[in-house]
This record gives sequence, C-alpha cells and structure tokens, in this order.
Amino acid sequence: MISIVCAYENTPILNNWLLKSLKAQTVEHEIITVDTAGHGFRSAAQALNFGGNQVRGKYIMFVHQDVDLVSPSWLADAEALLDTIPNLGIAGVVGSVEEGGSVSERMRNVIAHGDDMEQIGNPISSPARVQTLDELLLIVPREVFQKYQFDENTCGNWHLYGTDYCLTMLTMGKGVYVIPLYVIHKSKGASANKLSFIYNFGLSREYYQTLEKVLDKHKKFAWIYTTPGYGKWKTTESLVTQKLKYSVIEMLKWFTVKIMSFLRRK
Repeated sequence: MISIVCAYENTPILNNWLLKSLKAQTVEHEIITVDTAGHGFRSAAQALNFGGNQVRGKYIMFVHQDVDLVSPSWLADAEALLDTIPNLGIAGVVGSVEEGGSVSERMRNVIAHGDDMEQIGNPISSPARVQTLDELLLIVPREVFQKYQFDENTCGNWHLYGTDYCLTMLTMGKGVYVIPLYVIHKSKGASANKLSFIYNFGLSREYYQTLEKVLDKHKKFAWIYTTPGYGKWKTTESLVTQKLKYSVIEMLKWFTVKIMSFLRRK
C-alpha cells in the first residue's frame, strides 16, 4: 500500500486536483494531509516529516497539492514498478541526470505541467536512474524513511528538500529513480521570459540560501544538478560567483533573442 502525504495551504486546489484524482484510484491507499498554513510549520521538511511519521503503507508518496494522477490505476502501477527496483532509496516523476548541456537535456520524465500542458525534457519508458528529483512528487520506502528523514536543518524553508534527500540516498549507496508514470502538474514553475529572470532564474532568495547549504553539505559530488533554475551547480565554487557567471550567459541569450527578433521585423 502507498501512503500519500501532502503538505498543503490551498484547500480548493487540494480538493480539485490531488484529492479528486486519489478518490478515483482502484487500490487501497492512505491519505495524510498536513495544513501548513494552520499549524505553523517552518519548512516543508518539518511538515513532511510530521506527516511521514504517521503512515502505515509500504511506500510513502510526498506530493504537491496541485498534482493530478490522471489514471485510476496510477497507485497500483506505481507500486508494481517500485517493487521491481532493488535497493530503492527514493523515486519520483521528474529527475535530472548529469549528462546534457541544459536543464531540458538533463531532465527525465513523462509529465505535463502548466495551463498549456507543456512537456519538457526527455521521455522515459522504464525506471531511469537520476541524480536528483523534483519535489512535486517523491516516493520513499517506509523502511528507508524510518532511518533517513528530510533534513530540517539544511532545508529550513520550502526548497530543495528532495534534492538534499536524493544526494543523501546516493551517499548511502541507494538508488534514485524516475518512474515513467504520467501526471499533470498545475504549476508551471519559474518563467524565463522576463529580464528579472536573468540573475535569480525565477527563484527566491530562500531557494539560494538552502542551495548554499546543500552545496556545502554534499561536497562529495563535484556538481549538483537540479530541475529548477540554471540547474547545474559546482560544490567547490562560490554560489555568488556561479550566479554571476550564469547571469552573463543568460543575458547574452536574452539580448541575442531580442536582436534577432528586431532584425526579423526589419
């Protein structure tokens, strides 16, 4: 059985997206919702640990409130797939590998997101090993979670708790996988069509505060790859330096697009 843990703050979205798709599932499951607005949790890690410590299932699925599982057999299919993966540490539906020159090239998934149902990255047809997973949906065997929980000290806000957990699992010798199961994610994430994107890549100051801690904690890895933002971070180089370097690259791309657009109109 899969136990579902959702830390939420918007009841209508929770009801119309995640819970609606869970009601259609064909197998027994357990649902634990954690109201982050009403209980004063300081971080996603804290809220999800609270929920994860209450479950009874073989697997724990930590999932965002705005995810639609689409298929009534999604949970049954997920458990069947997870049972085939030896030494599983954590699985998800969107992940990043080390190979590739951009976030899109490194990304592995079969999901759609946003109002336009955009699909980004490389589709998979079987479980695929990755370095990190996107936090929109994470599945951890309960016996693993009982030993290793989300790091509330490193991830003291609402970001990168999944990235940190994946790197911990790899350090412990366990597998990190993306499974080829389709979901729809209401949120599209950061947008790259504004100049303000160039330095922060559409992400918050809190995101980079946590990223700096994650880079410091996981120096065993030369590079850490994430799905949001620029998506490639060196653990031995200052985060400020890296952001400045990547900003120059993004600014050049932005000006190139604007210039080409201007020339086409001439």
